[in-house]
Amino acid sequence: MSVSHLAVLGRRCLPVPGLGLPHSPTTQISPLLPPLHPVPRPPDQSINRRRTTAMATEKHFKYVVLGGGVSGGYAAREFVKQGVQPGELAIISKEAVAPYERPALSKAYLFPQNPARLPGFHVCVGSGGERLLPEWYSEKGIELILSTEIVKADLATKTLTSAAGATFTYEILVIATGSSVIKLSDFGTPGADSNNILYLREIDDADKLHAAIQAKKGGKAVVVGGGYIGLELSAVLKMNNLDVTMVFPEPWCMPRLFTAKIAAFYESYYTNKGVKIVKGTVAVGFDANANGDVTAVQLNDGSVLEADIVVVGVGGRPLTTLFKGQVAEEKGGIKTDASFETSIPGVYAVGDVATFPMKIYNDVRRVEHVDHSRKSAEQAVKAIKGKEAGEAVPEYEYLPYFYSRSFDLSWQFYGDNVGETVLFGDSDPSSAKPKFGSYWIKDGKVLGVFLEGGSPDENSAIAKVAKAQPAAGSLEELKKEGLQFASRI
Repeated sequence: MSVSHLAVLGRRCLPVPGLGLPHSPTTQISPLLPPLHPVPRPPDQSINRRRTTAMATEKHFKYVVLGGGVSGGYAAREFVKQGVQPGELAIISKEAVAPYERPALSKAYLFPQNPARLPGFHVCVGSGGERLLPEWYSEKGIELILSTEIVKADLATKTLTSAAGATFTYEILVIATGSSVIKLSDFGTPGADSNNILYLREIDDADKLHAAIQAKKGGKAVVVGGGYIGLELSAVLKMNNLDVTMVFPEPWCMPRLFTAKIAAFYESYYTNKGVKIVKGTVAVGFDANANGDVTAVQLNDGSVLEADIVVVGVGGRPLTTLFKGQVAEEKGGIKTDASFETSIPGVYAVGDVATFPMKIYNDVRRVEHVDHSRKSAEQAVKAIKGKEAGEAVPEYEYLPYFYSRSFDLSWQFYGDNVGETVLFGDSDPSSAKPKFGSYWIKDGKVLGVFLEGGSPDENSAIAKVAKAQPAAGSLEELKKEGLQFASRI
């Protein structure tokens, strides 16, 4: 799960990293016109009136996707597949670049050699699809409205209002606002606003982190949090030759997914790579120098860690505030049906913000993962166009899927991590090529499978197991059979 908001740039025009293109078009003055000279004006505020009128523009679209993250990009591609007409669709994004694959930010974007840069990881390359460059949107007649923060959403009048005062009306809305990072400053943690205390969600955050890594070469980095972001960034910071310490309050890393035995492997592997791990404590304050740069992390056990860089990864919050009181909510997200339509007809919610029926478990859940962001966006668009055509669309049948890559490791998980567990394979962190996994068994069925170091075929096999939910024999037999059990499904 990887990861992980761009500051609104307003009318500024800045180069896009790796592209050499501006974020947004600027007004050009024709060289054929005479030079402009200031003209005295009476103090009648006429200039301000015209500016206000210009800012308060209104545009109408048949379809609006609110959010330019992974879901926004995949929704655009699906709209094109479904025959959207030029001028019908707009993507409104707070970010200043076209939709891209977020997982790259905590991995290849920060590599010390040959780092990934745009346009290399625009959607939809993460799923093996076409790379949608900024010009793709204009070629398809899609209006890509960047650097635009929506501050008000009125679902009754089908109107969105931007921070600059522009309004956008629509017939169909797809909410793809994603999540925001939880910041320690939200809790009033002393010193949490010091320089070089960083978070990772969007490409601007990654640029700040990259700059800090370059400025503090060989320095000390403290990573607060032991989940996805904590593990992936601890690895990439160590790859950049920083002295890395990872701090988290839980008894082991990634506790929402990993069992104690799975976590023991990764903690030992990271330790062998030189990452120091401090468990069972939290950051309660930060020290800074006269320049405001962070110098140390205070822990609640009384210890102090020196730090040149602090990276915080303690979770995210779905961005649903704009819609509070207007749509039904459940489990922290916007409640939808199997087509991702909300309680308001014509309003859909996808990705991190959607709480949807997970058919395989007869439950409703909210999932924060790039795989679901892609697939839910595609499902919603199919449902929108299917309804227009009077055609039924198959319900969303999602199998939970998570993955991560760090150092030389690569794991995948499919299914539900409930019930008893069986660890199999070689989980020795000192092995040249460790390969091990775990099954989750409940009511005599295998519901979830984890595999480290699997081949594409083996990863496909464990996905089939999680979907089929086959009957399991004794735990001892399952442990002994290991991957062979999956291969037989």
